Amino acid sequence: MSLPLVLAGSRPLALAVLLLGCTDAALCRTIQGEPPALDVEEAPAESASPDRESPWLVTPTMSVDPKLGSTLGGVAGYIRKFDPDSNPSLLTFFGGYSNTDSHYLGFAADTYFKANQHKLIFGAMSGEVRNEYDDFLGSGLPADTQDNIGAVGARYLYRVKGGWYGGVQGISTDYVIGAEGLLAGALTQIGLTGLRSNGLGLVAEFDDRDNVRNPTLGEHFTVHNVAYREGLGGEDSFDSLHLSYAKYFPFGDGNVLAADISGRWTKDAPQSGFSSIDMRGYTRGNYLGEHSTQVQLDARFALNEPWGAALFGGVGSLYSTLSDLDSSDALFFMGGAGIIYDLKPEAGIVLRLDYAIGEDDNSALYLSFGQPF
Repeated sequence: MSLPLVLAGSRPLALAVLLLGCTDAALCRTIQGEPPALDVEEAPAESASPDRESPWLVTPTMSVDPKLGSTLGGVAGYIRKFDPDSNPSLLTFFGGYSNTDSHYLGFAADTYFKANQHKLIFGAMSGEVRNEYDDFLGSGLPADTQDNIGAVGARYLYRVKGGWYGGVQGISTDYVIGAEGLLAGALTQIGLTGLRSNGLGLVAEFDDRDNVRNPTLGEHFTVHNVAYREGLGGEDSFDSLHLSYAKYFPFGDGNVLAADISGRWTKDAPQSGFSSIDMRGYTRGNYLGEHSTQVQLDARFALNEPWGAALFGGVGSLYSTLSDLDSSDALFFMGGAGIIYDLKPEAGIVLRLDYAIGEDDNSALYLSFGQPF
């Protein structure tokens, strides 16, 4: 979700993107599916060994962005295996506050049952986000916007055969844009006044990654739709289709090259339901189009445990028709570097400090929870 928002903490906040209708995602980078069960041996609680990792985690998150300002937040989580042959499930609370008086709170759960036969993702979030733009939506006008957000959603997946899963999802969003001065009238005229809508959709997924949260090998493919309908209590009826494919190539001693391509396509969407660039370094919602596509590479290098490093880059596009891609204005480039800390190896949870640079004045610094994909 489109939502002009930079949030640190990619794992739970990717779910927040999904809950807001994956209007940019989603991320939205889609919520990750499950690989074959991890080979993690869980000792009985009453006789836990000193070497066993604590199931609790608490970590700060942070972002510095020229539009949103400086945001400080945190994630508190609990890791649990509901049965010995399932992946570790993760329950998290997250929140943040920025020097532009933006704030958000949320809850997310990524859970696995019956030897990964069932997966349930659910969560909710709310907040108020203020953004400052020098050139909002290419209008040439500066803008100070205030966005009230609220969302709740869930996704259920069932393993059909091997690495293939099928499922359903439901999303309810309440997202209202406010702006000061002349821009308020301009936003109303172009229809960018927010999105209150409810939607249902189907999900298909293939996942054979070796680790659900910090993969080093395998593939992950997801395609899903959201059918927003007035009959479900929303203000608009439109459709969106989301697709993502990621592949992981190990090289050297513990290094990984992750490649990801993702896209979002809409039909009959109001401008508030348009797609946005979903890459680090860009503020979500600053650029909008009916359809979006991104290609990204993320090279992850193993240093002295538990430390690592990353180099990444990508290109994204916004367009209404394929002929629009002939215009250089439709392309957006990004690059950056980061430091990785292996926070919870047993559950594949990492902490990343990334600096990303986009075109023009787009850049951001993130201390985030989880890999970007």
